Amino acid sequence: MTHTTDHVIDPAGCVLVLVDYQQRLMPAIDRHEEVLADALCLADAARVLGLRIIGTEQNPQGLGPNGPELRERCETTLAKMHFDACADGLLDLLRAPAGAPQAGPLPDVVIAGCEAHVCLLQTALGLLRAGHRVWVVAPACGSRTAANHALAMGRLRQAGAGIVSVEMVLFEWLQSCRHNKFKAVLAIIKARSAA
Repeated sequence: MTHTTDHVIDPAGCVLVLVDYQQRLMPAIDRHEEVLADALCLADAARVLGLRIIGTEQNPQGLGPNGPELRERCETTLAKMHFDACADGLLDLLRAPAGAPQAGPLPDVVIAGCEAHVCLLQTALGLLRAGHRVWVVAPACGSRTAANHALAMGRLRQAGAGIVSVEMVLFEWLQSCRHNKFKAVLAIIKARSAA
């Protein structure tokens, strides 16, 4: 089995998945303001680079929707009842944009979300089982306790996911300082660092 950690992120066809940053859940999440800010930074860079962004919401009738600032950055948001979004249609959404035929290999997935040890964990494991290379952006993931976050990252690393930072992702998406969007992404990084 090829592990994600053997590779750099391939920006061609990469999809960003943002799991359950829901309004009623976020106040209970450890470091919730930083977690959300990192997720928005990822989304802003993905938009600049033309990458697809898919959001998920766990039982939105019970936990409410994702915050509007995150929801508006997603091309689509999948409502789900399973903790693993793959069981409620995420794999179909990843195959190709709506109406487009599937071409080429499965996309790489950069993923972040809440709670790290429940929905984020189970969704990332589901993506790995389906054959995707998966990178989990640890600072943009949250749990109610730091201990549960740490356990989730350890388990995901053992399962073959890459555990990465926001800047690791952004610079791997760019690949070069000569990228035509380098300055725009750098501005997003600087704005996040100044916050």
